[in-house]
Amino acid sequence: MAIDIRGVAPLFQVFDMPTSMAFYCDVLGFEVVQTSRPGPVFDWAWLRLNGTEVMLNTAYESDQRPPHPDPARIAAHDDTCLYFGAPDVDAVYEHLRAKGVDVAKPKVAHYGMRQLYVHDPDGYNLCFQWPAAK
Repeated sequence: MAIDIRGVAPLFQVFDMPTSMAFYCDVLGFEVVQTSRPGPVFDWAWLRLNGTEVMLNTAYESDQRPPHPDPARIAAHDDTCLYFGAPDVDAVYEHLRAKGVDVAKPKVAHYGMRQLYVHDPDGYNLCFQWPAAK
């Protein structure tokens, strides 16, 4: 018998929580499920959009955060990609453009998925995709 799994919520280590929250909530539309403490300052957040969940955690304790992200620490962020199922990839493109995100137009991959790639503020790769119309 298989184990009972009800979802997955990847956790991203972020440099600046307010910047990441603005991107995931104000731009993408995620809603806050829970944070590590009440109020506007927190180190962990659990977000949800249409049953899709993501968690964000600060990469540094507030008293240890450097003035700028460490390039060595974030070098592999582009190697991480979340693929979101999005039935209308063109609408995602228009939405992101309307929110001021610099993003290339969607393309159809050789395996038949219409895809739109964008990076979050920490350089993590996000892809919105759906099977291309035949």
